[in-house]
Amino acid sequence: MIMAIRVRSRAGREWLLTEEVGSGSEGVVYAVHRAPGLVAKVVPRPRDPAAYRRRLDRLLRQAREPRTSRLLPAGQPPRLAWPLEIVTTARGTAVGCLMPDLRVTHQPLECLLSPAARGEHLPAATWATGLRAAASLAELLADLHAEEYVVGDLKPENLWVNAAGAVALADVDSLQFVDGGETFPCRMRSAGYTAPECVDSETLPDRASDSFVLAVLAHQLLMDGLHPFHGHPADGSPYVSFDDNLLRGRCRLVDRASVVLPRFAPPLDLLPAGLSRLFRRAFDAAGRRDPSVRPSPAEWARALRRELAPGRLVACGRDPGHWHSVDRPWCPWCDQRARLAREVPAPRRRTKAEPAGNAEPAAHAGPEANEPRAAAARGTHRRGAVASHESRRGGCRDA
Repeated sequence: MIMAIRVRSRAGREWLLTEEVGSGSEGVVYAVHRAPGLVAKVVPRPRDPAAYRRRLDRLLRQAREPRTSRLLPAGQPPRLAWPLEIVTTARGTAVGCLMPDLRVTHQPLECLLSPAARGEHLPAATWATGLRAAASLAELLADLHAEEYVVGDLKPENLWVNAAGAVALADVDSLQFVDGGETFPCRMRSAGYTAPECVDSETLPDRASDSFVLAVLAHQLLMDGLHPFHGHPADGSPYVSFDDNLLRGRCRLVDRASVVLPRFAPPLDLLPAGLSRLFRRAFDAAGRRDPSVRPSPAEWARALRRELAPGRLVACGRDPGHWHSVDRPWCPWCDQRARLAREVPAPRRRTKAEPAGNAEPAAHAGPEANEPRAAAARGTHRRGAVASHESRRGGCRDA
């Protein structure tokens, strides 16, 4: 049985919230009865209730200002789940807001990052879709930065994508911004999606830290979900987390010998040369140490759009679902499929007469095979997780 929650706006209008569709570290997201285009985020116990109300007040007011209205073009798929109305529960103990339901037009970004979910929920998606999504995300971030917003907690769980590769951002109430001389900070941190200067630090995010995480997400979108700091340390030390690899400079794209990757990792030369250079600027020692040298979202957007220009994408002649850059003379996906077939032969079927002890042993997967499992246990490998607005329930929405 679903327990309904009644909320009220300051003007006295009431809405009935029905099933929970997501939850996160701060709030719970509910469907709104008889309002299919809306959801409501309710924060039961804000850390600072007065500050949270002021934050929502400012965001609602800014929606009518030129700097924000440019981010919310009418008549187009939403780019931001911007708060529409402040609501409180009957006792006034919980506060929240109504916002657009991105499930109507989009799928969670994780459906594009996970091969299994992509096949089920975005079956027409190809490498070109990931390229368009990376460009769309870079453009969205560039536009937010131009209007002096910092995302701060940029991660797959807060991002949505449609079949055309257009990206939208949820959890807008956690944006960092300044209004009337007051700073509304973003203090959230997500493992694997935090710039090095903000890991284990109280340092507030800024445009450069957003730019670093943009590079991480672009890498995942172009490399079949592979995190750029994925891999077991090649020196034999134990794997701890993506963030540990980041702080120690373990990244295949920067130093091939620094990590051992699983067999399913796409080849490095899948990336166009121009994009590889941008990734190295973001992830090498200088980019990790000096935020000012990282490519900006605007630079990423220009580079990614160049790769989408006519003549830059090539369709595989053998598999219509395979697309790749013209920089690659043959299909990397067919190459990878053939390589995996050679390296992992099908198990030999044992006959009834053959004793179990003679069964062919499983192929040794090597230490890298356990890394996704170990990372998931630490909350840093999220490719299979799916959430709604904060933390989506029930997997990717059916297309």
